[in-house]
Amino acid sequence: MLELERVGFGYTAKEWLFRNVSFRVPAGTATAVLGPNGSGKTTLVRCAAGLLAPAEGTVRRTESAGYVPQAHGSAFAYRALDMVLMGRARHVSVFRTPGSADRAAAAEAMERVGAGDLRDRLFPTLSGGEQQLILIARAIASGSPVLVLDEPATGLDLKNQVRVLTLLRELMAGGMALLLSTHHPDHALQLADRVVLLGRSGARTGQASELLTDSALSDLYGVPLSTVTYADDDTRRRTIVVHYGPAYGDHP
Repeated sequence: MLELERVGFGYTAKEWLFRNVSFRVPAGTATAVLGPNGSGKTTLVRCAAGLLAPAEGTVRRTESAGYVPQAHGSAFAYRALDMVLMGRARHVSVFRTPGSADRAAAAEAMERVGAGDLRDRLFPTLSGGEQQLILIARAIASGSPVLVLDEPATGLDLKNQVRVLTLLRELMAGGMALLLSTHHPDHALQLADRVVLLGRSGARTGQASELLTDSALSDLYGVPLSTVTYADDDTRRRTIVVHYGPAYGDHP
């Protein structure tokens, strides 16, 4: 379980990115953080993962969280399998090397994200999307019940976006708690139980079904958006349609 209570972060006393952000991510659920560039999405999830200390408020985790950053390459030419093995660090005793169980867990995580054939490739030689899959596999290999992801679809083509969303739903069904930031509100529609909207007027938290509305999303991003309902087998789902044209603020 992951819980944030009245969390705030700012670079100065007068320059807050966000304040009074409170929400819980119970086991088997997903919470998505949405907002325009510069709204503090990455900062918030890094606070939740324990990588940044909030300026105010409290972050509670029952266990350490697996963390998936945005892929930005690496200065070290590790093999992809070795990158995933790093996720097993908390299971390996001091002065010990990863054992057969750790290698098996890393290989299984790579297969789960569809990256098993990349195991011997050097990480810097992978595409941005392939690197993102390896970073997700590394977090899965950690075995943590809480997974925090910063823009997990960064650099992924449509097929791999579907693969990752499907995988995240499977992890939720297995009892994992997920917190993710995303620039794709339709991904939040497909995956999240709750959302955090970081906008110019502050933070809003609540049920995804209640907050992901046409008006709320249009105000959040400053462009007109609509949600469209479609049939997926026997399930009714929603997706996002952007009204491309003049800037939203230019409309009469």
